[in-house]
Amino acid sequence: MKGVRFFQSIQYKLIIIYVLMILIAMQLIGAYFILTLENYFKNDFIDSRTKQAQLLAETVEKYLRDNNQESKDADPKKLAADLNEVVSLFAISQSEIQIIDANGIVLSTSVAGRQSVVGQKNIQTEVSRALQGIKDNQRMFTDYDGVRKLVLAKPIGSGVKVYGAVYIVASMKDVYDTVNRINGIFISGTLFALALTALLGVILTGTITKPIQQITKQATAVAEGRFNEKVPVHGNDEIGQLGATFNFMTERLREALSLNEEEREKLASILSNMNDGLIATDEQGRVIVINRRAKHILQVNEDTTLGQPLTEVLALSPDVIRQMSESEDTSETLLKLVHASEDEPFFVRATFTQIHSHSKESGTSGTIVVLQDVTDQEKLEQSRREFVANVSHELRTPLTTIKSYLEALGDGAMEEPELGQKFVSVARNETERMIRLVTDLLQLSRLDSKQAIISRETTDVGDMLEEVADRFSFQLNQQAIKIDIEVEPDVPEIKLDRDRIDQVLDNLVSNAIKYTPEGGHIRIGARRTEPALLEITIEDNGIGIPKKDLGRIFERFYRVDKARSRSMGGTGLGLSIAREIVKAHGGTIQLESEYGHGTKVTFTLPYQQEEAGQ
Repeated sequence: MKGVRFFQSIQYKLIIIYVLMILIAMQLIGAYFILTLENYFKNDFIDSRTKQAQLLAETVEKYLRDNNQESKDADPKKLAADLNEVVSLFAISQSEIQIIDANGIVLSTSVAGRQSVVGQKNIQTEVSRALQGIKDNQRMFTDYDGVRKLVLAKPIGSGVKVYGAVYIVASMKDVYDTVNRINGIFISGTLFALALTALLGVILTGTITKPIQQITKQATAVAEGRFNEKVPVHGNDEIGQLGATFNFMTERLREALSLNEEEREKLASILSNMNDGLIATDEQGRVIVINRRAKHILQVNEDTTLGQPLTEVLALSPDVIRQMSESEDTSETLLKLVHASEDEPFFVRATFTQIHSHSKESGTSGTIVVLQDVTDQEKLEQSRREFVANVSHELRTPLTTIKSYLEALGDGAMEEPELGQKFVSVARNETERMIRLVTDLLQLSRLDSKQAIISRETTDVGDMLEEVADRFSFQLNQQAIKIDIEVEPDVPEIKLDRDRIDQVLDNLVSNAIKYTPEGGHIRIGARRTEPALLEITIEDNGIGIPKKDLGRIFERFYRVDKARSRSMGGTGLGLSIAREIVKAHGGTIQLESEYGHGTKVTFTLPYQQEEAGQ
């Protein structure tokens, strides 16, 4: 009965298992001992050969030094005999010792069958290093016959000058044979211990393996999502209590997983439908989560992004990422991204927030980065700054001129009627220029704020274009510029705001005349395109526009030739107003030009439904 209780107690079963584990651990210690013993034998062998080489070098130094000092009268045979005698005293079995002079020539060898190398030059790396005065020259290698050998070389010479070198090639076969014999003894003992351990393990663990197998089976069922099965409980011992606890844990786990799945789906839905990009990293700064919007902003693939450092994903230096991540509060930075598929860069505001964790020594377990596409805001802000600067510049120039001339009039220019009249005329022209500028700005403001009223009336396209040509006939004749009007026969009448479209046409034709040299040619054409659009084209063969300026030609106050445009009385707002008027009619406008070959401006106006049906 006492024995039965002993085997029913999991505590004593674990004690026996731990004893067996200690036995196995002893085998590991034995393996460590063998490895240490092997290292000891090798190190002892190397030390022994090193000391022997050093002693031999000190012994033969006198012979080589004397031979070097009396080189004219020296007897090579006597030197070789003396060296052979010394080498024979240091001869080692399964080893070769060579005495080499300062030129690398072998003077003596301890192996009788290797006398042919005497007088030959030894070109081994260790010998070369020793002849340079380097003392630590040794290496181990496996010979062609599979025998491990040690090669070492020691310089001969106690002073600065090196008289030669001692070169030793020693076989380590005896060392490894000894180690192998010890390994054989250890392996035999280990196999016996393992067999005994396995036998005891089978006998003692049989009483606990069956309940554990049942728990393992249930754990597999839980991992597969089957939470209805229960572990049978056969007793109140430790394994029985474990089975009951496992059943309770299974029930709680089922509830927790159900709740977690709901939360995960909610989170995944939120992340997928966020307007902002989101990236989460672990404590090493590697990406673990990236939502769809962030992939779109960065134009990356999720498969290649997960696991990548945040520095590579955002193309920022590690110092910037570290500074943002280590900030206690939320920190922001503005990124300028340029993608191959985009013509212009766009701007992204990146907000870094730490994920705090009390279980980590560093206090943080990662970083959350929120990406907001602020390209439109940046462009708007840039446009606002440029607009304010341009308006200030455009107003300052005439105001400065008016002020200067008024001061001149106040200083006495009025007393000279001709000069005073000239100053007053200049001030009047600058005032009219400011009035035009303010009028254009007010018109643009109304168009931007959708306050401009578009009063449509039925208009004959051909008559409208003929009237445009008539209005500029004087300038055209003055500069000998020919103008052609081409209206296709099937172009019907269209409802539009005649005054505003006339303003568009006047602006475009005026520009064409300004930048077309004398004797040039201007063509105004109109045709109907599908679906239900009126297309009007103004084309000239003037000086054209450089390619670098085409992208900004419709910007407010933008001039290709600033000095010439201002001298001609332009405000720099004509094309901007034309674009806004066309947009207010629901149409589009575009400009094509090649520098030195003329310019072509095309805008379209949609027909209303009743017109399109005609």
